[in-house]
Parts: sequence; C-alpha cells; structure tokens
Amino acid sequence: MKLERVIISGGGTGGHIFPAIAIADEIKKRNPNVEIVFVGAIGKMEMEKVPAAGYKIEGLNIVGFQRKFTFSNFLLPFKIIQSLWKARSILKNFKPQVVIGVGGYASGPTLKAATMLGIPTLIQEQNSFPGKTNKLLAKKVNAICTAYDGLERFFPANKITMTGNPVRFEMVHIDGKRQEAFDYYKLDSNKKTLLIIGGSLGARTLNESIVNHYSLTSEKDVQVLWQCGKYYFASLNEEFKQMDHPNIKLVQFIDRMDLAYALSDVIISRAGAISVSELCLIKKPTILVPSPNVAEDHQTKNAMALVSKKAALLVKDSVAVESLIPTAIDLLSNEDEKAKLISEITKLGRPNATEHIVDEIEKIAKH
Repeated sequence: MKLERVIISGGGTGGHIFPAIAIADEIKKRNPNVEIVFVGAIGKMEMEKVPAAGYKIEGLNIVGFQRKFTFSNFLLPFKIIQSLWKARSILKNFKPQVVIGVGGYASGPTLKAATMLGIPTLIQEQNSFPGKTNKLLAKKVNAICTAYDGLERFFPANKITMTGNPVRFEMVHIDGKRQEAFDYYKLDSNKKTLLIIGGSLGARTLNESIVNHYSLTSEKDVQVLWQCGKYYFASLNEEFKQMDHPNIKLVQFIDRMDLAYALSDVIISRAGAISVSELCLIKKPTILVPSPNVAEDHQTKNAMALVSKKAALLVKDSVAVESLIPTAIDLLSNEDEKAKLISEITKLGRPNATEHIVDEIEKIAKH
C-alpha cells in the first residue's frame, strides 16, 4: 500500500528516537514522495536529533510524572490536556494515513488523539516490559509490534506481531571491518579486547568497575575500549592522564559503533532494549549490567530475556564494581563459554525487524 502521509510520535531517549528514525527511513525508501512528520516533547532530544536526520518535527509541551514531590506534577493534568488538543490539531491539519507510537512522553497524547479521530495506529514496543502509557493505549490501537516473547500478558494477543526492534544497519554491519577498527581506534589487533559501553551520558557503575580494576587489565594484558559518557569524561580523563595504562583507550562517545563492535572479543553493556537488539545481531559474547535507575526495572527484564536462554551473562549493578571486570577477563580466556554464548545469542537476532514493522504499518494504513 502506498504511504503518502505518516506521523511518528515519541522520543525522550535514543532508545526511542533511533528506532523511530529507522522506521521513517524504511518508509521513505519504499515511498520516496511520502511526507513524514514527527511529534515529540519540547525540550527533549528528539527536537534536535529528528531534524538532524532530515525530518520535520512538531513539539508538545508534555512531561512525565516525577516520582519525587515537585510542583510540576500539579501542572501535569493541564499539560496533558493542552498536548491532547495540540496533537489533535496537528492530526486534523495533516490528515495522516497512519500514526506510529514508539514510546516516550509525546506518544501518549498523539496516539490517544489519533484513536479518538479514528486514524489507524500502531505501537512499536521496544522493551520486554512495557511502560504504563503503552499498556493504556493498547486497548485502542490497531496493531502492536514487539521485540520479546510473552507480551500478551500486557497487550491483546490478537494485535501483537513479533517483529524485533528496528536497528540502524550501519551500527551492526561489522563483517570485514576488524582491521579497519583496530586502525581507527589505534589499538593492537593481537590483543584480546574488551568493549565497555555505558550509553551517551555514561554509566557510573561501569566506570567505577574499570577504575577499580586498572591493574588487573594490565596484569592480564587485556585491551579495553572504554566509552565513559559525557558526564564523566573530564574527571576520568584527568585521572587517567596521571597513570600509565597503554592498554586502555578512554573515549567520551563512540562515533563509529560498528568499528567498536567489530574489534571487541567481549562486550559489557547496559540492557536498554535497542542495545540488546543490536547485540543479538553483533553475535559477540556479552555481559549485561542492567541499570537499576529505569522505570519498572525494565532493563533487568530485557537482560533476562537473553540470560534465561544462556545467550548472555548477567552481572547485577550492585556487585559490578567488585566482580564485573574479573568476570569479563575470565570470559575472555574461556573459549568454550564464548562459543556457547555466541551460538545462543545468534539465534535471537532479527535482522529484518524494520522491514517487518513497515509491513504491519502498510497493512493498517488508511487507503
């Protein structure tokens, strides 16, 4: 079915924004003349990232409920009503054939307004444990694309299609790039290499884990590509300059994720939904350290979807500072364990997820 006008709503984090852009890119590839408008939350990162990817975005003045006592919680009902009216106005003016929600504050009012106007709607749920907004919207939307088994506990089973999460092809296309990767990051291709990724902002526990075991990495001659995040880079870099650790490459942000994946022998990562989906396509031995600071503890649930199938190892955040790096170094030298992890994680990859999601969008769109 030909798509001419599409709205995609959501954001707040890269875990929502980048899948949304991947979906938009696939729609555009199939329908070069399509008009796609994003609806995001004013002040959130989608307002910058979406235009940078070449798409138009409208902003709603919407925020989430704060767990701590704050005056902004009193304003929340008014902001929701205001956002609903603005979303309704955007939809009535643009007349989309379909509205897609990817999670994040803006997707709630946008999809709610779309269902009230009778516009076909689809949710793309990235996590193994959905947030409250998607659980509420599920009763009214037409279709739900999921990345994990067992979501019929939360959503109507007849609306669910298991597609996997959309990931950016350039992130996971690593074949034949190993030597290029070592050259790019100025690392030694003869050494076993550990990749530590804590997200663009960084992860304090992962950073403290490596700081606590500098000497162990040197002693075992393990090479480390360590992405520490923008919040921590200045202080860690200052500390790092005063020490002699030639085996460790500290970076604030990884600008070539494909090359970082390509050079790694073992990967340490948080368990955000999109990271987990990428790791299943990368097919490398992986240790997941779920962040405890997320709603509904969904990162632990994402991680367990792999760990329960023996496709990854789990180290709890509470014990990571002591045990994470020793666990990773043990894994680096255990060829049997690495081979088993690679075998099981390979079974979970869904390389055609984006195409399957757009197939579902085309099925429900208004003619």
